[in-house]
Amino acid sequence: MIIPQKNESLARIVDTVACGGVIAFRTDTFYGLGADPFNVAAVQRIKQLKGREERKPILIVISDRKQVSQFIYRPAATFNLLAERFWPGPLTLIGKAEVEVPVEITAGTETVGIRLPSDDKVRALIEACGGALTATSANPSHEAPAKTAAEVRAYFGDEIDLIVDDGEARTDQPSTVVEARANEPKLIREGVIAWAEIQKALNRDASHRKTQILPSPFGRGLG
Repeated sequence: MIIPQKNESLARIVDTVACGGVIAFRTDTFYGLGADPFNVAAVQRIKQLKGREERKPILIVISDRKQVSQFIYRPAATFNLLAERFWPGPLTLIGKAEVEVPVEITAGTETVGIRLPSDDKVRALIEACGGALTATSANPSHEAPAKTAAEVRAYFGDEIDLIVDDGEARTDQPSTVVEARANEPKLIREGVIAWAEIQKALNRDASHRKTQILPSPFGRGLG
């Protein structure tokens, strides 16, 4: 079912997530599949909807930087530097996961990717749902990320509990993804934020000068 993202819809959205449901919602990039990241059954359902490989992690969006400590174990200096510079914004940072983060989220990597969206409306929805939501892109694996609620419906039909319509995606690119577990960050995927811009911020500190680009374990449709 598609419902508009309005104040009067919020209680229904919150109840759906709290009861272990799956929603689709516009993030600061594409539409994402949202659920309580600590509800293992809901996360597994998202993987089934997407046909997602078990080895691929699922990213999380948060409503406030205070939520970082719930997911990231002892954030590295690089993590904090990039969060300070680029959050709120379309930068997903990967750090060492806290032990409480379900393996269904980390996919056995012992890491988790999180971001603080730049869109006030998106953050308000996340906060109402407990401060954190999964946000893997709302599309079957190997398909293009959905940019509208109608595209989500075309992909999944009635298999999603609620599709929250908040208009078209604001960008044609996904978030940039950087692994920031240590003081030598690694570019996983370049997206909205150019890698050159990130390097410029990192190069202000000599300890951040060495970088490495690795293939992404998340895939193009991360979100």
